[in-house]
Amino acid sequence: MRFIAGTFNTGHGSWAGNNWRPRGAQAVFDEESARIWTTGFGPGEVRRCSGRRGQAEVLAIGCCLATREELSAARAAAERGAWAAATRLPGSSLIVVRDRTGLRIAGDRAGTVTVYWIPTREGVLWATAATPLAAFAQAEPNPAALLGAFTVRGVDVLATDSHFHTVHRVQPGHALILAPGRPPRTEALPVPPAVASFEEGAPAVRETITAAVNRRAASSNPISSDLSGGVDSGTVTSLAAACGPLLAVTYTDARMGEQDDMRYAERIAHDHPQITHTTIDGTRAGVQHFDGLQDPAVLPFTDTPSFTLGLLAIKAAQLGPATVHGSRAHLTGRGGDDVLDAVPTMVIDQYRAGHRNQALRRTAAFARTRRAALWPVLRQAARTQRTLYPQALAALADTIKAGPEHTAQRGPGTSAAQMLTWCGSGAATAWLTRTGRTVVADLVTARAQSAPSDTTPGALHERLALELMGDGHATFDQISRHQWGLPVHAPLLDNLVVDACHAIPGYARTQPGDFKPLARSAFTGHVPDYLLHRRTKTAFTSSLFAGLRANAPALRRVLADSRLAQAGLLDGTRALASLDSAARGEGAPLAALHALIVTELWLDTLPTARSTWWEQTTAHAQEVTL
Repeated sequence: MRFIAGTFNTGHGSWAGNNWRPRGAQAVFDEESARIWTTGFGPGEVRRCSGRRGQAEVLAIGCCLATREELSAARAAAERGAWAAATRLPGSSLIVVRDRTGLRIAGDRAGTVTVYWIPTREGVLWATAATPLAAFAQAEPNPAALLGAFTVRGVDVLATDSHFHTVHRVQPGHALILAPGRPPRTEALPVPPAVASFEEGAPAVRETITAAVNRRAASSNPISSDLSGGVDSGTVTSLAAACGPLLAVTYTDARMGEQDDMRYAERIAHDHPQITHTTIDGTRAGVQHFDGLQDPAVLPFTDTPSFTLGLLAIKAAQLGPATVHGSRAHLTGRGGDDVLDAVPTMVIDQYRAGHRNQALRRTAAFARTRRAALWPVLRQAARTQRTLYPQALAALADTIKAGPEHTAQRGPGTSAAQMLTWCGSGAATAWLTRTGRTVVADLVTARAQSAPSDTTPGALHERLALELMGDGHATFDQISRHQWGLPVHAPLLDNLVVDACHAIPGYARTQPGDFKPLARSAFTGHVPDYLLHRRTKTAFTSSLFAGLRANAPALRRVLADSRLAQAGLLDGTRALASLDSAARGEGAPLAALHALIVTELWLDTLPTARSTWWEQTTAHAQEVTL
């Protein structure tokens, strides 16, 4: 697994005498108080901009798309004290700024690059993966984080925690600040000022997305992309095709073939002569959801539980043409729903912003589109508006502690009124034992005690959805690099793209009854009109049910050997009953089942030995004391 790691000496000791470093790593920064290594990164992925001795310098590690002039300008800004300018370089990479006061380390806003750290007697050990730090510290997995991921919604399950005890997480959109003689701290990164409408913000959206795609196309040849036929992948593919030859891959199956995705994909490919279009039919290829999970020992490991494991065979078939093509980068439209669209609770933010009449009309339109009765939706919107987030979290914690008979049991769908709540628990809460409920309730209580009262539901849900997508993309990219040697890119998750889109309030990015009008406003004349006016979106539920049914025996074995059940946190019998219901095609919490299965597989494949991740450079080096 590729990751970046570093040490920082706060002045209480010296790392030089300990000689620990990531196994097989390359040193990219080495001075008296700080060291940085990379594992699995090529030379072209490490960019360092230094001034004269003693001046500020900037490191960008990963997919940094900045020109030399842009990187130099960021370093000059850091020299003047404006170090945050480096976090706004094009692309998606880890940013490290070294100046006279210390070290500043930042991932990205979406969490595709996340920073973790642990304290040591000498200072701080940090990395872009939590597992190596957990192995170094011999830290155990954090059950609250694992359980909360599939039992509650609207809760910042991780916040500054990670999937391991004692390993701290730097929240996306923040930087880790390390200075001699001072304890580590985090600082929120500045965001661009808001604009009033998507008409005002559309030029910046178009500029940042176009640059994110074009610069990747210019630096990677040959290149490939997903082309599902949707607005997001269609926009990315169209922009990339304008730069040169491109292999576009469309995945379908017998059930998806009944939708209109293929018609849009074929038309886009036909209208762009630069596109070579290939189609993969999963039914003919004999692949479906949850294939290939019979032997956890051969599965790729990711730093966090990955939904991609449930799609492993599908992704292998889908990316096969790109690997044969020799693609050096595969573009996707991941993140489009998070930047070009908005969450339902943005209507509450609109009301709080003083646009009350518009918010009421939008709420009524939302109820109509969901075919829901108006008054329950309006009543829930009013309750959410009157309630502070800490109060909603405290109430949720009480409900979870009270037991399954007090916890709302939900099927695979979520009602329109529920979609306007602050937070809640799902059907998977019924799988928890009393101990498991206590663990999750205590986590929610802790979040209630630390949640700011001025949080708004739309902004909260938008951030949580973005971070979930960012983590999902990061693990998909890890798996693709490991399995097929193919880097996967999500230009729509780049910092500059997220900033440009989120500068437009969510309630201004969408219109009731319309579909991604921001994309249409930004890309009319640059992307085919018929794509920008598409109103349909394909659901994959039927394919998910079919794969789950076909692979039920292997999935039952995974849940029968559940480590969470062995720890007394999960009632395995209830989880298996939900799996059996889903296999029969009955109502079941599919997303929660998927999350539970990949979590159990993650626990089964977790490499915890320190020697797996770390090595000493001398035979008799002394261990670092934590």
